Amino acid sequence: MVKNGAEILIDALVEQGVDTIFGYPGGAVLNIYDALYKNSDRIRHILTAHEQGAAHAADGYARATGKVGVCLATSGPGATNLVTGIATAYMDSIPMVAITGNVGTSLIGRDSFQEVYIAGITMPITKHNFVVRDVEDLADTVRDAFRIAASGRPGPVLIDIPKDITAAKCEFIPKGKVEINETYEISDEELQTVADMIAASERPMIYYGGGVETSDAGDMLLQLQRKADIPSAHTMMAIGCIPDTEPLSLGMIGMHGTVSAAWAVERCDLLVCIGARFSDRVATNTKRFAPSAKVIHVDIDNAEINKNIGVDYAIVSDAETFLEKVIPYIKEAKHDAWRAQITEWQTKLDYVPKDDESVIHPHQLLRTVAEETPEDTIIATDVGQHQLWSAQYNGRKHVRQFLTSGGLGTMGFGYGAALGAQVAFPDRTVVHITGDGSFHMNLNEICTAVSYNLPVITIIMNNRVLGNVRQWQTMFYGGRYSQTDPHRKTDYVKLADAFGARGFRVSNIAELRDALREAMKRTGPVLIDAQIDKDERVLPMIPAGGTVDDLVTE
Repeated sequence: MVKNGAEILIDALVEQGVDTIFGYPGGAVLNIYDALYKNSDRIRHILTAHEQGAAHAADGYARATGKVGVCLATSGPGATNLVTGIATAYMDSIPMVAITGNVGTSLIGRDSFQEVYIAGITMPITKHNFVVRDVEDLADTVRDAFRIAASGRPGPVLIDIPKDITAAKCEFIPKGKVEINETYEISDEELQTVADMIAASERPMIYYGGGVETSDAGDMLLQLQRKADIPSAHTMMAIGCIPDTEPLSLGMIGMHGTVSAAWAVERCDLLVCIGARFSDRVATNTKRFAPSAKVIHVDIDNAEINKNIGVDYAIVSDAETFLEKVIPYIKEAKHDAWRAQITEWQTKLDYVPKDDESVIHPHQLLRTVAEETPEDTIIATDVGQHQLWSAQYNGRKHVRQFLTSGGLGTMGFGYGAALGAQVAFPDRTVVHITGDGSFHMNLNEICTAVSYNLPVITIIMNNRVLGNVRQWQTMFYGGRYSQTDPHRKTDYVKLADAFGARGFRVSNIAELRDALREAMKRTGPVLIDAQIDKDERVLPMIPAGGTVDDLVTE
């Protein structure tokens, strides 16, 4: 059937299983929005307050579902407003397709109204990007974009479509959804080598990251751990793959990880890294990270091998394939002395914050959230102290329940991500944990939650300062608080009311508990202004460039 480019785009998206798009209209995408209007029974469009919110919502949708998220923006400033969201997805390997309109092909390169070279701007922060110059190529370009976004190491792909291409016509030939059938060949020799290295180890340790979540391989990882009696620690991107209540789990590793995890990596004789990349937040000092260990690195992306840490043995594979194939080669083992040593570190060294019901300490706030919400609750965070406390005390036990910007560290990510998750799962509870600094970045998205009656519960850890940077100023800059005390007077309860949401202000755990229970009864968005002390610090902490010898625990 002959259709115009905008109609072909919608048909191609539907063909790829897309049911939701997050976006904002403009002149260059008017034909696309007209086609969306005519196809509203097939694709739901969520109008955000800002294009950055649309990108974060598509990202949150992808993180929560495992599917490819889709966002749409017009040319020029609409397209550039997506950039931070695209970069956020790129750094965390999130599958996303960003669609932008552009000026007509005859106007490209003439500094036309709302023209930017968005393909060039986003080239360093996408897996691939396309500029469609012929309507005949449009449908296959969409298919290629989804294949690239979801295959290998996932990531964002951009499709830029000039306005005249959306009006041009051609025959649309359906081809069906792109199937991702990747195989990773691992030889018997490679598997035996890994098994032999594990068997020869007296103090083995596993460090795993977001690749385990992407593969949904947590159960298999736990099988390996239990069979070979190997403790593990995870990155922020792998929260929920294995519950921290599991005896073999030492919790999060890195700058704000557990002390026992840091000591275990320092003392292990074999470190098996699966689906992680030795980032500077984990390997804070690459020259002294796991100094006594042989290192095995399993990663889907060959470019990560030997990039930050030199390794002794490497396998290029997704986590699921590797674990499925290696487990039969692994010998059952016990490491009683090693486990006893780790238990001693956990008992003597791991940081345990103190409770006080008369105020709101961050660990108590997170614990209260876990107690008052269902087990399948999704938590989305912004970036700062609240993010790190949330990572430490979130209580999530399953994959895709903790959505946060790990690699780029994007303040303002959380509300958009929470919206995307809530749209994806309207019957599940979504809690957005933020700080007053991050919340000011994209608080305009409250209107989106109100417009679509999305019951996102936002909890603002309100210490009235830019806490994470201020903490560094306290510890390393002699308490010189340069621009980290913004003296804002925002009344969040009145703000919620102005947007059409419901607001609460709480100053102790009992009030927080009551507010959460009330929020759970509501069908629309809620803001809870939780008052916390500005001098609360995220502990423990290994300073940048430091090692376990530099740990700060009080």
